[in-house]
Parts: sequence; structure tokens; C-alpha cells
Amino acid sequence: MQESKLFATLRTLCKSDVQFVVVGGLAAVLNGAPIQTYDIDLVYSREQANVDRLLGFLQEIDAIFRLQPELRLRPAASHLAGGGHLNLLTRYGPVDLLATIGGNLTYSDLLPLSDEMEIGEGIRVRVLNLETLISIKEQLASDKDLAVLPILRQTLRLAITRLD
Repeated sequence: MQESKLFATLRTLCKSDVQFVVVGGLAAVLNGAPIQTYDIDLVYSREQANVDRLLGFLQEIDAIFRLQPELRLRPAASHLAGGGHLNLLTRYGPVDLLATIGGNLTYSDLLPLSDEMEIGEGIRVRVLNLETLISIKEQLASDKDLAVLPILRQTLRLAITRLD
């Protein structure tokens, strides 16, 4: 995802007052890992007011389900209130919305495991910390997750060394 589209997505989310934590590859990048990512992965609050704001955000950015995009199926509140993962295409690029991550960690569970970061252009977002991201990728253990773990561990070691 191009940087300008990434900022546009996050700016619109923040403007919509949606409660979320950035996870996945983008969280790794924002924590300093030298990797590429092609989508935005977010764990969001499933409280009704937030689901309503998130639905408005998805309408504003023309979100449709990634599977069979030719059908132009749009997410509904019932999809967001459920417990699954929504893989979406938007006018800014791919966005994956997750009700939970790892061992069923919710938005509320992730808050103390995340940090607020200013990522530019006055955009402040909550980002999953590197330690938790590593732990989740170890649990998931997909080929993609295992391939990036050495990079994430080295990034964490470098960050700790800089603090000492």
C-alpha cells in the first residue's frame, strides 16, 4: 500500500473517531522493522457505538469484501459485531478488520499492549508493541509469520540496545 494511501486510511479512521489498534505488518513497520506490508490490519472495539462509527468509515472509503470483489458486497453492522476477520478492499487499498488476534485477544486486551504513536500529519494511532507482535506471530506460526520473526526479533534487540 502506498504511503499516501496508508495515511489517508488512518487519517479517515481517526477523523471518524474509530477505536482500533494497528497490528500485523504495519505495526511491525511502525515499530521500526524493515519490512514491507501491503495492507492495514486492525483490531477494533466491538462496542456498538464504535461499530456504528466503523461502518460509517467503511461506507466513506467504499469498502467491499475482497473475496469476489465483482459482487461489490459491502460489510454490514452484523459482520462487524461478529467475531471474525473481514478482508476488505477500499479506495485506498486493502484493509483487514479483526475482532480478535492471537489467542483471542480483543481490542480491550490489546490496549495495555500497545503504544500511541504520532505517525505524521498529526495522525495519532495505537500500535501493538513489538514484544506482543512477536508472541502472536510465534503462536500463529504460518510460513509468512515464521519468515518475518527473525527480522522482528532483531528489531526488538536493536530497540532495547538503543534504550540502554
